[in-house]
Amino acid sequence: MNAVLAPARATSHLAARQAAIALLRRNLTPQGILAASRTQEAEARRYTRIFGRDAAICIMAMAGSGDPLLEQGAIASLDALAAKQAHNGQIAKYVDPEGSGADFWYVGCIDATLWWLIAVDHVRGVGAVDAARWEPQVAKAIGWLYAQEHPHFRLLQQNEASDWADIMPRSGFVLYTNALWVEVKQRFDLDGTAETRQHFNDLFDPFSPQLPSYSRARLMRHYARRGQSSDGLLLSFVNLSVCGLEGDVFGNILAVLSGAVDAPTGRRILEAIRSASASDPYPVRVVLRPLEKDHKLWRAYMGRHKQNLPHQYHNGGIWPFVGGFWVVALARLGLAEQAREELARLIAMNDEDGWRFTEWFHGKSLARGGMPGQSWNAAALLLALDAVARLDGR
Repeated sequence: MNAVLAPARATSHLAARQAAIALLRRNLTPQGILAASRTQEAEARRYTRIFGRDAAICIMAMAGSGDPLLEQGAIASLDALAAKQAHNGQIAKYVDPEGSGADFWYVGCIDATLWWLIAVDHVRGVGAVDAARWEPQVAKAIGWLYAQEHPHFRLLQQNEASDWADIMPRSGFVLYTNALWVEVKQRFDLDGTAETRQHFNDLFDPFSPQLPSYSRARLMRHYARRGQSSDGLLLSFVNLSVCGLEGDVFGNILAVLSGAVDAPTGRRILEAIRSASASDPYPVRVVLRPLEKDHKLWRAYMGRHKQNLPHQYHNGGIWPFVGGFWVVALARLGLAEQAREELARLIAMNDEDGWRFTEWFHGKSLARGGMPGQSWNAAALLLALDAVARLDGR
């Protein structure tokens, strides 16, 4: 039976940092960072692979850490993913460190390419490699993403279940993906960044007072607003006459961190998440209003293995790695006291059962779900620790 989290207890920031670094070091292979620690179940579920998104998030903490093993592992992870890049430029969902190949998911995995590019820029930025490293692969990856971009909206288009929330029915223009696209465009100084940001706000923030100039954007906004009122969050996706109102916490956090929205909108978003108690008792639930089986967006695949039922997994589960980004966002907007409080909760959750670094927890019962020893939990914890340390002048 899954254990329920014990009450939070004080754990020093130093102990948390040491535990996170130790896990990342344990999960390293010569080819790169695995998604989770090696167990029989993790191997059966393919968690002992180098995932594009997981590895990239880890690289954001590993490269520039000053730990030689982690620094080397960051470069190795990018190399492994680059070596298995598809002929059209797409980066794989995951690659097998044992050399058996790469997987690109069922209807594609659009965010692995985005995260890989972000990680490349980060590694270059901290001076770990030459500025031209991976240039051919970067050019192909950017070219592939431009092929997914709408020519007028300048936003990426995708099928449902094709990003990190890969058993959620978000499709068309997806918040999470396009927040990352804004980040990539800014980092690589790509064409159309201003247009992407403008249409991002026009579509995902339909209750803003500014009316879109593009007629098709106005129609999509009309459908999104019909019979609804604003909860302070951005829509999780927009696809002509249907949109996501469930409250995608990760996508909203990334919109703040990427600069896709301005500071007042960012503060509004973070306050909406806080007011919804998304981090009570631990950060953070990734959906505020889970989709029930009678919801018009419910898909049969969401119930497969009883995994994505309400308050579970991507449908309202609590994900510690997203909690790390939540702390970073609070710190980024200068909400110092909240950031410190949320960091303490984040540490306690990862520290449950002797630094188990559990993948996710049930949004109500707090029962454990997924695999222990999650690498991106450790990486996001390090990012959160660094964000709060900067607030405190350390």
